[in-house]
Amino acid sequence: MSEYQYYEFQAIDRPLSDADRRALRDLSSRARITATSFTNFYEWGDFKGDPDQLMEHWFDLHLYLANWGSRRLMMKLPTRLVDRDRLGAFLGNNDYSVLRIAGENVVLSIWRDELEPGDWDDGEGWLANLSPLRADVLAGDLRLFYLIWLMDVEAEAVEPDEPEPMPGLGPLTDALEAFAEFFCIDRDLVRAAAEQNSAAAPDRLPPETAGRIVAAMSDAEKTSLLTRIFNGEPHVTAELRALVRARSELQTAISPDAPRIAADLLNRAREIRLARERAEAELAEAQRRLEAEAAEKAREVRLEAIRGRGESVWSDVEDEIGRRNPAGYDKAAALLSDLLALAERQDGVEEFRLRLQSIRERHAGKGRFIERLATLG
Repeated sequence: MSEYQYYEFQAIDRPLSDADRRALRDLSSRARITATSFTNFYEWGDFKGDPDQLMEHWFDLHLYLANWGSRRLMMKLPTRLVDRDRLGAFLGNNDYSVLRIAGENVVLSIWRDELEPGDWDDGEGWLANLSPLRADVLAGDLRLFYLIWLMDVEAEAVEPDEPEPMPGLGPLTDALEAFAEFFCIDRDLVRAAAEQNSAAAPDRLPPETAGRIVAAMSDAEKTSLLTRIFNGEPHVTAELRALVRARSELQTAISPDAPRIAADLLNRAREIRLARERAEAELAEAQRRLEAEAAEKAREVRLEAIRGRGESVWSDVEDEIGRRNPAGYDKAAALLSDLLALAERQDGVEEFRLRLQSIRERHAGKGRFIERLATLG
């Protein structure tokens, strides 16, 4: 397959109407379209639609993958729930993302090109794994943007003395881990960043703390939230989580750890990488020794069986050569190798050489077989 492109869109806040789906069908006759999604792939040609326009009109999430190394994730967020000034600390002059206004929303676009993910990937399942990130962002968890910042750190597009945009990244959620994997962010760099826990992590806010903050809210605030939930307004839960998180941070008297700088993270990632490679090498060596021991035991059993068969083994060699196929030649060469090993143990190498020379002469016309005897001397 010379070319492959995968497109997937998700509608979260508002399902697609019949009219919406008819309009989308005009863009592709092959796409899988449901009330909440649009999915298609191309092995030739290109998608006729404009992902930016589709995000503005219909969808909240979009994922794109191409087998030449391009990957993209788009996320639409209500402007009133996004603190763009705060996000500036993460994005800055980031080379891999942009945040643009689209009516009452902002659309975050994240991309990377010329990636080398390794195994073949058809794109299926990625957006389902990444979709929780949108709810997390709306609830005030901005660690997604920390990972975007790490892309620039990895590319050495960040000054070495630039501090991390928030104190720590860990512990990672499944969605954050999926994001790092999808965009092929250096796993050792991610691990270095995650060694320090973030105040944004969901488990950093105990339920009793959240309960106290909610209880302290005014009756007017509670009534407003409940009324909006009753009316089916989207994102109210996310707003409440973000509000509780923000008030918890204001009430916390513990000073955050001193922020690390980009150079610290790169150095720590290097240490982690060296330790991981050393551990992998030790494991590989241990595995090699185990396999060698197992192979030697199997060889001893095989040689003992061959010794017990006596002259009949030489007949088996001739039978395998007579098959005139690669499998037969391989088996004949293996038997001869075992016979040589036995001859070396029994001081019979000279006799073995004479019999092997006779075989070479009688089957000189079988070039493929003769090639297999090169290791026997």
